[in-house]
Amino acid sequence: MPLITAPVVTPPDTGGGGSTPVPLPEVGFAVASYTDPTGTVWPLTDEDAGWFTLADGVSGLGATPYELTSDAHPRGGARLRYAYAQARAIVWPLYVYGDTHDQFIGRWRALATAFTRTLREGPGWLEIARPNGTRRHIAVHYREGFEGRGTKGSGIVSDAAAITLWCEDPYWVDPVEVAVHREAGSLSSFFTPYPTVSSSQVLGETTVENPGDVVVWPQWTVTGPASLITFTHEGTGESFSLDPNEVGHGNLLAGERVTISTDPPTVRYQDGSNWVGALDWPSAVLWGLAPGDNPVTFQLDGSGPGSAVDLAFNPRYETA
Repeated sequence: MPLITAPVVTPPDTGGGGSTPVPLPEVGFAVASYTDPTGTVWPLTDEDAGWFTLADGVSGLGATPYELTSDAHPRGGARLRYAYAQARAIVWPLYVYGDTHDQFIGRWRALATAFTRTLREGPGWLEIARPNGTRRHIAVHYREGFEGRGTKGSGIVSDAAAITLWCEDPYWVDPVEVAVHREAGSLSSFFTPYPTVSSSQVLGETTVENPGDVVVWPQWTVTGPASLITFTHEGTGESFSLDPNEVGHGNLLAGERVTISTDPPTVRYQDGSNWVGALDWPSAVLWGLAPGDNPVTFQLDGSGPGSAVDLAFNPRYETA
């Protein structure tokens, strides 16, 4: 999943000040911020910034909404056939103020642009940070609500807007990536004094933990040498193989890399060329990692010194 990597930029005319945790519905004490598509970070719980969150009106931070498909049961009731996660809507009220009308209008317009540009330039990210240092964020698009109250006296040096943010992916994401590295063990001479491996993190059977609440779709990077690459989820039996010979490349040589993304399915050689034809279609299943421990096998035929597999994903959660 693409994540914001742009540097933190101070938004214009904030007035300074730092954020301290405030109570938010469905969350508890936390600090909230919004990163717009340009990478600018806008504090949402800092009263000194010139705007702050009206916490009593915040909603949509809890568990993911689902649509349930069921079949009638002959003895009464129903049986759940399928649960489908729905897009999420988050309501976030903001109070904006200024010492003068011009200062207020400047802040109001800047915030409106920061949110509405998600409709033209891609999503922004709403982030909730806990006092213990953990963070979760979610990709958002502006839907409605930046109109002001429209009451007598509002819009002069202050006003409030109840913004609705639409989230096509309803799950919260840990911005800290989980990385797993496995490499081929190199054997020393049998006589000096017995075989050893260079690292305990070797290729073969292993366990990968997904600390999140829902399935994640990882990205794999394979470093050669290797003639055939096979990844198997021993818990489900699902697997996929990649044969470099199927795209006319020949065996993956030492130091050569190929990256496999599972959502959406893509395979790229290190020069950017498309290697999706190297997968063993139609039997290939680019499987995900379920919450908890996942027993998997990394098999690289023709491996040698330098052969390695790097697995990366960002845990996903039901709540902020």
